[in-house]
Amino acid sequence: MGVPFDFMKTMFVNGVGLATWIALLLLVNMVAPLFFVSTIEGQLVLATMMLGALTQMMVFRSRGFVRLLGVGHIYWVPLLPWLWTRLDGVPSLEPFAMWMVAVIVLNGVSLIIDVSDVWRYVSGERAPHLTSA
Repeated sequence: MGVPFDFMKTMFVNGVGLATWIALLLLVNMVAPLFFVSTIEGQLVLATMMLGALTQMMVFRSRGFVRLLGVGHIYWVPLLPWLWTRLDGVPSLEPFAMWMVAVIVLNGVSLIIDVSDVWRYVSGERAPHLTSA
């Protein structure tokens, strides 16, 4: 079926918690931006999602489901502070603002996890941390 299918299958067979977390990230970064695709924010969130997914697929293809996959979210590092600056002037109860806050919070938490995972990989913890589907 291909690398993306194998990647998603591996994530979703390794527990409901991980599956829920991934589903939230996909919803906020891939589905919701379609409602705001006419904005630069929506376009950039979609672009970073695609770049990150491509990076993660390359890592998965060559190494499996290892902690190095967190490197795919490196594109969020400049995106999140920039999105924060874009909140100024947008009414906080507007769906657009609530979506941007969700992106900042969820991706920010994910980045903390990613930094830990990549550090652990670089420090020698290179075995796959999820079982293959």
